[in-house]
Amino acid sequence: MRQAGRSLPEYRAIREHHTLFEVCERPELCAEVTLQPVRRHGVDAAVMFADIMTPVLAMGIDVDLVDGVGPVVSQPIRTAADVERLRPGAPDERILEAVRIVRQELRDDQAVVGFCGGPFTVAGYLVEGKPSRDFARVKALMYREPHVWHALADRLADGFAAYVTAQTEAGADVIQLFDSWVGALSPADYEEFVAPYSARILASVGVPTIHFGTGTATLLHAMADAGGDVIGLDWRIPLDHGWEEVGHDRGVQGNLDPAVLLGPWERVELAARDVLERAGGRPGHVFNLGHGVLPQTDPDVLGRLAELVREAGVEARV
Repeated sequence: MRQAGRSLPEYRAIREHHTLFEVCERPELCAEVTLQPVRRHGVDAAVMFADIMTPVLAMGIDVDLVDGVGPVVSQPIRTAADVERLRPGAPDERILEAVRIVRQELRDDQAVVGFCGGPFTVAGYLVEGKPSRDFARVKALMYREPHVWHALADRLADGFAAYVTAQTEAGADVIQLFDSWVGALSPADYEEFVAPYSARILASVGVPTIHFGTGTATLLHAMADAGGDVIGLDWRIPLDHGWEEVGHDRGVQGNLDPAVLLGPWERVELAARDVLERAGGRPGHVFNLGHGVLPQTDPDVLGRLAELVREAGVEARV
């Protein structure tokens, strides 16, 4: 996942002198942080290092990234007038330059994965004003003033579609839509309030797409309907069961629990092999964690995991 670098000492060395936004705003630093886990672990793709809130900064939103908290919005979006404050913003050229640098640095058989936040997750931060466990303000807005919610989601979808399109033009081979917290919704609410906007973003590009969320065991069929060549699976559902929900005409990504990597290697290997066995060697499985790498993860464990998966892939082909 895109947070793989957080466990690396070389990443922490950069963060001692630069904030996350400063890293994102300097193309050479953004590219360096993106490439660090690829160099360290020899993985098949680089996921661009950019904050999920990056595109809304161009819309005139003031966001502060607070350590130990997450994105904090000084003026939350809660009324029709607040939505009107959102101005169309051009994709950040600094991020696009970082994409170009990364594409030049990688081999042809290594992919550049561009990304943006999903409409529910980003709108959640904008409405709540900070990270939330229950998204009570968001749901109240959906139920009480659906026109305000749809106006906000509509603007975000337009902006995000332009953002990911620009990334593909800069060299991104794949686009991943990170709707990390969409699992807070019921299937009916997802289909009414989120799916149309996710579908618009995913349909806006001409490259393969990955549709990702967590806590989405009850939403997988609807997420697949909304779009994505590959659907992300977290660790809360066995991979083979999740693939049945998604449908075998789609690929799946996942789904090792990131916390397993904090345990002894024997448990890591057992859990990883279980994921691989459930995939059954079928084409279309992107081995990955079910969410981001935890910062306290030992980089050597990540390296051993990557090697195990590579060896298992060779064995499956033989």
